[in-house]
This record gives sequence, C-alpha cells and structure tokens, in this order.
Amino acid sequence: MTKRSEIRIPANEIPFAKRSDASIAVVGNPNSGKSTLFNRLTGLKQRIGNYPGVTVERHVGLLKVDDKVIELVDLPGTHSLSAHSLEEHIAVDVIFGRVQDMEKPDGILVVLDATNLYQGLFLVQQLIDLKMPMVIALTMTDAAQRSGIGIDIERLRAVLGGVPIYPIVATTGAGLPQLRLAIADMPSLVPAERIVVWPELTEAARELAHDAKEPIRFAELERLLIDGPTDANRAFLEKLGGNARDKLESVRDSLFGIEPPIAKDARIRYAWVRKVLAEVQHSAPPFYSWRTRIAGFINRPVPGTIGLFLVMAIVFQAVFAWATPIMDSIDAAAAVLGANVTQALGEGAFSSLIADGIIAGVGSVVIFLPQILILFLFIILLEDSGYLARAAYLMDRAMRSVGLSGQSIIPMISSFACAVPGIMATRVIPNRRDRIATIMAAPFMTCSARLPVYALLIAAFVPARQVGFMNLQGLVLFGLYLFGILAGILTALLIRKTALRGPKPSFALMLPEFRRPNLQTVLIQLLGRAKVFLYRAGTVIFAVAVIVWALAYFPRSESIAPEVERQQTVAAYTLSGAELAAEHQRIENVAAAAQMEQSWLGRAGHFVEPVFAPLGWDWRVSSAVIAGFPAREVVIAVLGTVYAVGDEADEGRLSRRLKASTWPDGRMVFTLPMVIGLLIFYACCLQCAATLAVIRRETNTWRWPVFAWLYMTSIGYLGALLAFQIGSA
Repeated sequence: MTKRSEIRIPANEIPFAKRSDASIAVVGNPNSGKSTLFNRLTGLKQRIGNYPGVTVERHVGLLKVDDKVIELVDLPGTHSLSAHSLEEHIAVDVIFGRVQDMEKPDGILVVLDATNLYQGLFLVQQLIDLKMPMVIALTMTDAAQRSGIGIDIERLRAVLGGVPIYPIVATTGAGLPQLRLAIADMPSLVPAERIVVWPELTEAARELAHDAKEPIRFAELERLLIDGPTDANRAFLEKLGGNARDKLESVRDSLFGIEPPIAKDARIRYAWVRKVLAEVQHSAPPFYSWRTRIAGFINRPVPGTIGLFLVMAIVFQAVFAWATPIMDSIDAAAAVLGANVTQALGEGAFSSLIADGIIAGVGSVVIFLPQILILFLFIILLEDSGYLARAAYLMDRAMRSVGLSGQSIIPMISSFACAVPGIMATRVIPNRRDRIATIMAAPFMTCSARLPVYALLIAAFVPARQVGFMNLQGLVLFGLYLFGILAGILTALLIRKTALRGPKPSFALMLPEFRRPNLQTVLIQLLGRAKVFLYRAGTVIFAVAVIVWALAYFPRSESIAPEVERQQTVAAYTLSGAELAAEHQRIENVAAAAQMEQSWLGRAGHFVEPVFAPLGWDWRVSSAVIAGFPAREVVIAVLGTVYAVGDEADEGRLSRRLKASTWPDGRMVFTLPMVIGLLIFYACCLQCAATLAVIRRETNTWRWPVFAWLYMTSIGYLGALLAFQIGSA
C-alpha cells in the first residue's frame, strides 16, 4: 500500500467551496486548542470573513491530502448545543445547517481537551446524537500526562459508539499525520450509534416527530424540547405541524416539571459523563508542576491583580512606546518619498495628488500596523498561554459594576495607545452587548493622536507653575486622561442601560493550564489581523485621506503664484544666503495660508464659523477641526498652514501665532475658556476615520459608527460650549 502524504499547494490556486470534496466543521469547547489545531492543519491556506448579518468571524481553511481537498470551518467555541452567546448560536446553526448560503457540514471534527474531559464529553455526547460522520482529536495529551491523567483511548472509543479518536499535541504537531488522513476519510465514515442518555427525552422527541409536517432529526427535536421556542429556532418551528406546536408546551411541562429544562438536561448528561470518566480516566497522585504552582499563585485575588496590572503596563508600554520608532520611520519614509515625487514631477496638481494624497494616504493606513501587530501579538500570546482567561476572571467584578465584563479590560487599556487595535481586540468578548458597549467606550480613552494637540495647547496656555509637588501642566494632562476614562465608563453604562439593555450575561469560563504558545499559530493569526485591517479599514482611511487632500488643494487661486514669484524676486535683490532662504520660506508659508483660506476646506471653515462661534472658534480653528475629523494627526499641520508657519509647524512659532490671533474687532481668539473648551472637544470628539472604519468592520453595520460619531461630537460640542460660555461670563 502506498503511503499517503500531504501535498502543499498555494492558497490562491484553490477556490474556496468550489473544488473542495467535503466541508468539515471544527467544533470544541473554548480554550480546548481548537484554533491552534485549525491553524496547524490549514496553515496559510485559509481566509477570514463574516457570517451573514452578524459580526462573528468565519474562519475557513483548506486541507489537501492526496487528491482530496477538504474545507475546514473553524466554529466559535461552545460548551453545548444549547446556545447562549451569539458565537454559540452561530456554531449551533452551522452544525444544523441553518446559516444562509452555507451547506450543512459533511462531518464534524471534535476537539476534545484531554485535561478537561468532564466538560468536553458533555458536548461530544450531544454531537454524537446528530448522527453525522465524526472524528475526535484528543488535544493536550502532553499536558494530561504531566498532570498524571491517564486515558484508556480504546475504552473511550467503545463507550462513544466507535467514534475514531486520535491523540495529538497541536503545538508540536505530534499525531497530526494520522489525523489528516482520518479527516480526508471522514465523509465516508458510518455515523456512530446514538447514545441514549435520557430515554424520556428521546421518547418525547419521537412523539413530536410523529406529528411533524416533514421528517426531522431527533437531535433537533431534543434541542427544541430543552431550549423551548426562541427567535433562533423560529424557522425550525415551522417544520412542525400545528398539532406538534400545540403539543410542545404540554410535553415540556410533563418532561421537566418545575425544574429548569437546561438544568435537568445538564444534571442527567453530567451523570453520564461521570460514569464514563470512572471507566476511561485514571489519575495518578497529583504532581504540582511549576505551571500548576504559578497558576495557583496568580489565581489569588491580590497577587493576581498586581500581576494583571504589571502585564497591562508592559502591553501598554509596548503598544505606546515600542511602536513609536517604527511609526516614525514609516512617517519619515512617506515624507521622503513624497518629497522625491514632488521634486521629480515638479509642482502641480498631479504631483500633489501622488505625494500629498496617495503616498500620504497609504502612509496614514500603514502607520497603524506596528501598534496593531504589537497589541495582537501580546493578546495572542496571552490567550494561547491561558493568561487572558485569568485576566477576565480577575476584572469581572469591577467591570460588571459599569455594565461590562472582565473581558473588556484589555481592549479598554489598549485604546490608550490607539482605539483601532483596541476595538479590534474586543473580539475576545463573546457577549454581543458587552462587545458593542466596549467598542463605544474605547474611543474616549486618550489615544496617542490626541497628545500633539494636548501638548500644543497646554504648553501655550496653561502656566508652568507648581501646585504642591505637581506641575500644573501635568495635572491638566492627567485630568484629560481621567476625563476620557470617566466619559468612556459612563458611556458604556448608559448604553447598557438603554440601547443595549438586557440581562447581564452569565460569565462562566474554564481556567486553562498555562501552556507554551505555538509560533506558527501566532504568526498566522498576526497575518490575518494585518490583512483584515489593510483590506477593510485601510480602504476607508485611504479614501478619506485623498478626499481631505482634494478639499485643501482645490480650487487653485490664479493670483497667488504670480504674487509669490514677484515677492521672491524682490527679496533676491536685497537679501542673500540664509536670510534669503528664510524670506522665501516666509513668503511660501503666507501663500499656503492664503491658498488654504480660499480652498474648499477654508471655505467650509468660513461657512461653519457661525456654528462654532458660540465655542469661541474662528474660521481658522474651524477649518483645522474639520480637517481633523478624518484623523486628529493633521490638526497641527493644518493650523501651521492657516497661521502661515508651514505645514511642518514648529511648536514655539505656532504657539506664538495662536496667542497673537485675534478676531476682526481685536478680541483674542485663544482665551483660557476657549482653550479649555477646545481641549474638552478633542477629549470627546470622534475624529478618526480609522476608528469609524474599524467600528463598521467589527459591528457589521454603519449604524453604530454613525451613532458613535454623532454622540461623541455632540458631547464634545456641548462640553466646549459650556466651558467657553461659563468661563467667559
């Protein structure tokens, strides 16, 4: 017999769902090693999309064995077929073939954690009832051996009706060749016999099936009896005849009595699980490894909380500081490339489009990548090592007081560096309401893009005097950070009490043993995150950057260029050397300010000036704010242009120009109340096209990003209005 081997082929040569011979669903408990195994089996031959109409990601990969191409669908983790969260509903619907534009899978690859058979066998027994071809991948067998857990594989297979079981170690690849061959042969397997754990439930399902309008599997009817009529199974209820629907409630009453159906189902099935474990699992005297000792220490409240803040400090420092040199390099490279293009093509609309529109637009997308990759590197490492579950557990009580869960803490803290990776990090939150509330709160955290504006205004208008042992300027900056935190928390609480009102979800999770992350899995997930950002959020950011360039560049004035040439010619007769270069630069800055004023952006500033006049802003401040809506980073450059100090504005010169700025009647524009209001506005307002694009991506609708923009802009406007009016009074 010829030995079969895996053949690697480029992913772009295999159209998904077109040339695959079978579709296999990868199912398992959370933290069971399911995604690690999926990545080991598919490598880079995978894609990421969304399930129709929801925000849950759909991971699909290809496995090529001999001449067979198997499509693997990595389903969200679930503890049972009684779904509670959105992710669990998706997993159950895919298994039952209820998802639009998706065929029911041809088989199921069950990922069973060898260190936690008690929880995993509960799901396995329910899946066997589906009468589908099935293979079990018994993961973390190395960890089970270290913990002294012995498993009789042959006996377990017999108890489970003959389902093939393959012990593997996903992180090292041990056992994967045999598993690949079993997956390729899975569609031809004969489904295992149903395990009748609860005869009364089976009989009740048979009674309903007798009155149904069309043939229905017992497993689906059993889920209907346990879960009852819900929105999720409304379409399934239509398959029942009128008699069956009328009989449903009476059958459920006689079957469950006063005991909650899910509780009774769990009690009976877990009794079966305990009986199975007594037969197949043998535990040696406990061996306290260094992993066990560390886990026991970290799980304690005080050391665990201290450790969490240390870890978060490292993550925050990495995202905030480690990414800065790379981001500066990207920014400098974009500037140099733009300057070279301008020098090569000369002045004109086309060269400006290439340099200031396209190159700068691409740079504004790529500049976020270092922060995103560094943040997700830490999140993936923390999740794969088992620490992320402990962090959520430790912070759950504190976060639940504001309507969130412990899993919101990492996205919230990450947003201090940048809201884009922070919002993308909300994918670790299984509950939809908690996820969206966290997304809405994240942009209030003081990100790095706000700091240049804060630094300019605080240095120029807040006295550098001591208040006790603290500097007043530092206190104001600290106050802005606290203000953002408070605004974000109150926003999350308000949204959870109104638009996302609902019961607090039960927060149950398994604390996995500490384990070493797999390098291949980490790199694959990082690559996936980068692709998602560049393909989806990046297109929006790039488009907005080009639009802003067009608003600032057009229309061109026919009188400015000749006047610049005339003034520079006059200066050449009287000046030379450094003085002439400085005068030429001054003339160009004044011309750029004049061009900006008569551009569409400047005209928009004049047009909206009456709207912002109650805040104390003139057209120049209004123009800078409008230009800053796509990205706050451009505010300083726009202010430098409109105040004729150049788009590479020197902070000292720009500060002096701001202090000297006046209204036509001689009143100062930048008064202390106006500056305080402007700081409040920037602390609240959502001025970031990247953030809006990512919110759209993560919520799968424009409703939430539009709401976030309107809500935060309104809060910022109202805060600036109160600060200016009360301060000026």
